[in-house]
Amino acid sequence: MSENPLSAQLDDLNRRKAEAREAGPERAIKRQQEKGKMLARERLEHLLDDGSFHELDMLTRARGEGDNRPYTDGIITGWGAIDGRKVFVSSQDFTINGGSMGEVSAQKLHKLMDLALSVGAPYVGLNDGAGARIPEGVVSLDGYGGIFYRNVQASGVIPQLSVIMGPCAGGAVYSPAMTDFIFMVKETSHMFITGPDVVKTVTGEEVTLEELGGAGSHSSRSGVATFVSPDEKAVLEHVRYVLSFLPANNMEVTPTVETDDDPQRLCPALVDVMPASPNMPYDMKSVLTEVVDDGDFCEYHANWAKSIVCGFARMDGQTVGIVANQPMVLAGVLDIESASKGARFVRTCDAFNIPLLTFVDVPGFLPGVDQEYGGIIRHGAKLLYAYCEATVPRIQVITRKAYGGAYVVMDSKGTGCDLSLAWPSAELAVMGPEGATDIVHRREIQGAADPESRRAELIEDYKEQFANPWVAAEQGYIDDVIDPAETRIKILAGLQMLKSKRDEIPQRKHGNVPL
Repeated sequence: MSENPLSAQLDDLNRRKAEAREAGPERAIKRQQEKGKMLARERLEHLLDDGSFHELDMLTRARGEGDNRPYTDGIITGWGAIDGRKVFVSSQDFTINGGSMGEVSAQKLHKLMDLALSVGAPYVGLNDGAGARIPEGVVSLDGYGGIFYRNVQASGVIPQLSVIMGPCAGGAVYSPAMTDFIFMVKETSHMFITGPDVVKTVTGEEVTLEELGGAGSHSSRSGVATFVSPDEKAVLEHVRYVLSFLPANNMEVTPTVETDDDPQRLCPALVDVMPASPNMPYDMKSVLTEVVDDGDFCEYHANWAKSIVCGFARMDGQTVGIVANQPMVLAGVLDIESASKGARFVRTCDAFNIPLLTFVDVPGFLPGVDQEYGGIIRHGAKLLYAYCEATVPRIQVITRKAYGGAYVVMDSKGTGCDLSLAWPSAELAVMGPEGATDIVHRREIQGAADPESRRAELIEDYKEQFANPWVAAEQGYIDDVIDPAETRIKILAGLQMLKSKRDEIPQRKHGNVPL
């Protein structure tokens, strides 16, 4: 019997694929492992459902001649599944040419991103590379340009998630910066435009790698990192968790998750949340976890701009996006960072058909020279613009203070909110009682026999008139004043009513967002 004519070719194919599955040199592998880092393929195995990965371009190699052209060219690309849902993935391999981006590896990524966009499925990039491949020069830089272009074309169409699992420097940082979420790992992932050595040479500042571009700095100071995890396995699990809240693309709805949490459940604990004094703080997160399904709240930018809380949750199994002032931090004021954080989150939810719940307890915008010089007007306008632009179902719940322009910005009826609810403790006014009294009744107070006593009387009068929801309810600026215990029930009724909401928006190329 003659030998199968394909056997030699199959042997050759298997040999080549086996070679492609091998990572880089042993010393490079050992260096990765010593840093507590997984190898590129191990990361994909942990991220994706078992046996679901289909690799693309496994046999690609850099152009040219010679033996130093390993298969994959330092990046693994393909598609797989997370919780049974399709997702496109790339994983840079630091053991091959330092994970640097060359002409061929960039073309692989271009192909993958084009496929993800045309199919309509999320794209997850695992970043662990040394940036542009220096010997390839401008060819490598052009490859990055193609990646950035595709990031923008996919923005708002498919979810894009970037996971920083090693160095990400120079121009390489801009692709993650244009995606929807950036995940980082403590101690082992770093992002920066210029490294510590360059910073010292140019400015004279001495800074460590971790201080300059580590997860701690980017999650608490720069606002670059959306989520931070203690190790690589934890960050990959968190990617799976975040994706569970998102649709595959902007034309689909979010997945429904079964829950035993009764949609008619009362929340009696909320009756006792509010402190006796209006100047005392309370934790808004305790309100949110009481209202949502099973107390499960996926917080967005948890360590940055803490005076506003944003995140994903579910109500009767459906994803919602939540924006809430946090009285525990700066009394819940809006400032430059919190306005930017809120605006970005609102636009993300609107892009992916996620209804918005806004819990309001805001005394105003943060005053100060630094805020004004830093552009609080411009940044505050971002949040206002985002809400005014949003066409998804929008429900506002005013728990306590709703003062001045900050009240308007926090999804008021005037900006297009669909349903505005208020607790009896709500206070809707132009400003707080003390400041308003001092302005409106300045002459009367100064001319009184006992100015302090008269001021106190006028403050009480103001509180009786404005530190309540009744005037706003009488004039229709809020739709209902509710028992806090009924908050979950009322929100769910509103979401059910708004499911069929359709908004016609003006035809235009795009709006001009204040940046």
